[in-house]
Amino acid sequence: MARISVKITPFHPDGTECTHAIRPSGKPRDPDSGCTGRRDYAVVCSACGPIGEPHGLRVLAEPAQIAHRDSHKVTPVSVTR
Repeated sequence: MARISVKITPFHPDGTECTHAIRPSGKPRDPDSGCTGRRDYAVVCSACGPIGEPHGLRVLAEPAQIAHRDSHKVTPVSVTR
């Protein structure tokens, strides 16, 4: 079975993914990077793609991340002899 990852991905206000280093305030560490700051956080599954709507704060996206990851867990199959 392939390994599935469920990550929280930050996005710029224009909808592009943000890969810049960010200060705790949400502003870019390097002012010359062209980064406009982070606005939304989306849960993205490697098997299913984007999950639900983006969240304004990372902490608000974590429950959706956990719930979706749990939905991929395989239930153990009992073996009878």
